[in-house]
Amino acid sequence: MRNRRAAAPSRFHLPSLCVLLALALLAAAPASAQADLRTEGDVASAQSMYAGEVQVNSQTDQAREAGYARALAQVLAKLSGDTDVVARPGVVEALRSAGSYVDGYDYRQDQGTSPGGAPTFRTMLVVRFVRESVDALTAALGLPVWPQPRPRPVLWLAIDDGSGPRLLGTAQANAARPLLDRAVERGFRLGLPAGNAAEQAVVAAIWRNDPAAVTRASASYSSPMQLIGKMYRRNGGWVTEWTFVDAGRTLASRSISQGDPRRALAGGADVAADALAKRYARVPASEPAGTYRVAFKGVRSADDYLRVSALLQQMPVVRRVAPVRVASDRIEFDLDLLTGLAGFERMLGADAPVVAVEGVQAEYQVR
Repeated sequence: MRNRRAAAPSRFHLPSLCVLLALALLAAAPASAQADLRTEGDVASAQSMYAGEVQVNSQTDQAREAGYARALAQVLAKLSGDTDVVARPGVVEALRSAGSYVDGYDYRQDQGTSPGGAPTFRTMLVVRFVRESVDALTAALGLPVWPQPRPRPVLWLAIDDGSGPRLLGTAQANAARPLLDRAVERGFRLGLPAGNAAEQAVVAAIWRNDPAAVTRASASYSSPMQLIGKMYRRNGGWVTEWTFVDAGRTLASRSISQGDPRRALAGGADVAADALAKRYARVPASEPAGTYRVAFKGVRSADDYLRVSALLQQMPVVRRVAPVRVASDRIEFDLDLLTGLAGFERMLGADAPVVAVEGVQAEYQVR
């Protein structure tokens, strides 16, 4: 385990600035050591659009089941670009059965140090979900989808600790780690410029809020997008000012003030992700929400009825169930559906106790 301690304030040049920021950020939040201690396989899992990772208190079945729900919420947030996705209709209900979407899971121990220098440990649950099942869920719930492949904007970040602004390049990536990690959590990645002498001149354009000049300097990189930021001290804390540019057009600007430099930096990824999701995420075509008459045949016993009723009650796309007609082995319901019959059928799955009757709309056979 690597020992870390905060450095005393001083005036220094870029390499010292990056070291100080890395140390200060790591000391401010022990969890930040996580990025340094991941294996390549762990990083790949974290970057997967269909994997989530959450802290758990233990490796018991109960803790793992609760972790499944939080991990699935992360995945839905990445896919949709909406950090408040759990507030959308049907999502909370879907999270209750998160375990049915799980493809596999692993545990990881993250190590860090507290501000006082004591070692800290966290147990992380890394959950992989079945892509096809999650895609069916997002479509059934009518969630927006931020399509893949995701862009990789260039991060032009200048930091002034009091001795003048300096540009962060690839050699100082650790100083921007909270921002880079947050971008991965939001479902995309950021690239850093090389940081050579010519690019250091871009700092002046960043500081005078000239995104057009930064865009011109970024022409040698393949991405048409730039996340432009400047970071400086104010009133004992840190301020970051962000501008996100796509193909020369400014999509978002935001200023963030924080006592914690990690939070001040990480907020830049949210500025970019929110702008990208707003511009590119689309709700897939679906039938309108409303009440649909649905029939089930083969209901020959109380047990059959209870199986059908339980199925309807647990489906997140079903907002209300009202029995309307019973005749011999057939029962009809009025179902209030979020995304029509198509969304309803996407949620049935191969293990459902009913199957659609071929050639007959809104009719299902009990197995």
